[in-house]
Amino acid sequence: MISFESASHNEMPILSYKEKRGSMNKWMTSGAAMLLVASILTGCAKDSGTASSGGGQAEQTKFSISLRTLAYTYVEKSPNLNEDKWVKQLEEFTDTNLKIILVPHKEYEQKMVQMFATNDIPDVVQGDGGVNGKEMAGSVEAGVFQPLEELLQKYGQNLLKTIPQEAWDKVTYDGHIYAIPEYLSNPSRRATWIRKDLLDQTGLKVPTTVEETLKVLRAFKELGVENPYMGREDFKYADTFFGAYDVQPFLSMMEQQGNEIVPKFMDSENMQQALSVYKTMYEEGLINKEFATINSTVFKNSILSGKAGMWSMNANELIQWEKQLKESVPEAEIEIIPSPVGPDGKGGYYLYGPVTRAYFINKNATDPEGIIRFFDWMVSGEAEKFFTYGIEGDTYTMNGDTIAYDSPTDSAGVDEERYRQSFLWLVQDTKYNKGSLSLTEEGKKLMNIYDTLLVNEGRDGITFDPRLESLVGNPDVAPNSDTAPPLLLTHMIKMVYGKEPISDWPKVVEEWKSKGGDKVIKEATEKFNANEGVTASRR
Repeated sequence: MISFESASHNEMPILSYKEKRGSMNKWMTSGAAMLLVASILTGCAKDSGTASSGGGQAEQTKFSISLRTLAYTYVEKSPNLNEDKWVKQLEEFTDTNLKIILVPHKEYEQKMVQMFATNDIPDVVQGDGGVNGKEMAGSVEAGVFQPLEELLQKYGQNLLKTIPQEAWDKVTYDGHIYAIPEYLSNPSRRATWIRKDLLDQTGLKVPTTVEETLKVLRAFKELGVENPYMGREDFKYADTFFGAYDVQPFLSMMEQQGNEIVPKFMDSENMQQALSVYKTMYEEGLINKEFATINSTVFKNSILSGKAGMWSMNANELIQWEKQLKESVPEAEIEIIPSPVGPDGKGGYYLYGPVTRAYFINKNATDPEGIIRFFDWMVSGEAEKFFTYGIEGDTYTMNGDTIAYDSPTDSAGVDEERYRQSFLWLVQDTKYNKGSLSLTEEGKKLMNIYDTLLVNEGRDGITFDPRLESLVGNPDVAPNSDTAPPLLLTHMIKMVYGKEPISDWPKVVEEWKSKGGDKVIKEATEKFNANEGVTASRR
């Protein structure tokens, strides 16, 4: 058992939700105030969005909230998340009554668009980032949500003090703040993972270049590893070598070529080299022959059952994944290594924006003040303690001012901890959980990896916020944050499978341009020259 002194890493003193409620209740003890409350309760409509907590206390905030499942095992296996013990404890801490509406991870954009089309919109909607995300379907511009700056000034001072300005900027539209952002202080989040125990068996050193990486993958195959490099559909979390050649065909990956702003995939020479690497891997059996149809579930299960040698994943997941892998392969060791570098001596994955999730409040929500208080509590020391360690007497104990917490080691326990620390903690710095990682040597090692390795790698480019209209109106040529435009993706897979020559990539670029890409380049260039909506690199 590991013990340490309990302390929040927030610098400013933050009142707990109940402390703030208590101070508000003091004035309510007067007869006049009690009459006022009684009259308000009497006049409330049947479906008011609030429920009395009884005893003359402040009203309990009741609201509905949509949350993407994020492919979290604990969430997707829950028979009813609204009855989950952690949700119940969260409600108790915040004097709330939540109705959580889960949005399936795989159908997220489709379900979100459907939500807005049917006008069946909950009190709080979780978005994937800023106000202009594809999943928001223009709802902010259409006036579906209410501006929050006045509410934040009155009820969300801790949010304003804690969340960095660049995150607030991302959820600002037409001069108004429209969402409460969950933020990310280090944009380099994805990493290259390797089975260190397998690497040791090969006798090879940690690879740094593309060729050295291929050599390691070939050695993994000789060891009998089923998936030397773990591929995945749409090259999602499998874009390692596009990063090495700096041609990731993603939304944030545009650059200046001559007098134009163009996507990086128009660098045909480097794109063909990257595709050739994947084709070599396919032909030599270094990547699963069916990688183009491997979804996120199969991807993770294959890794955790010991069938993969190298892959890409968010670095903050490392310790949980290693614990689960050890259930199948006790001797397994996972390590984050430098991503392979290409001709320019650089590599890595796309850099994330400052906002990972955002929470929009419906203009028809009946208790927006209570909702703001709920989110304001999320950045308190009380919240940090709850989400990090759980419930006293259940998942941790107190010895005076010292917390004693044992992080779970079994797969189900790890899934539950990950759900509590990441999914349910709606507003936090998602770089990593400092409180949890600081308990162990492996946790401290992971924090050091962020500060020394990941901080020096990653790819970025020119992007626009709001999204270019030429992309919004033509989804076939439009990339997402980490997947290629559908038109390109079809050709990329065919080329890796040997169904089309890689040398035809310039023709693919011309096809993209002829089907709307020319308009994308024109609009991007005009906006860049006018400095309109240009988002600067985070490096």
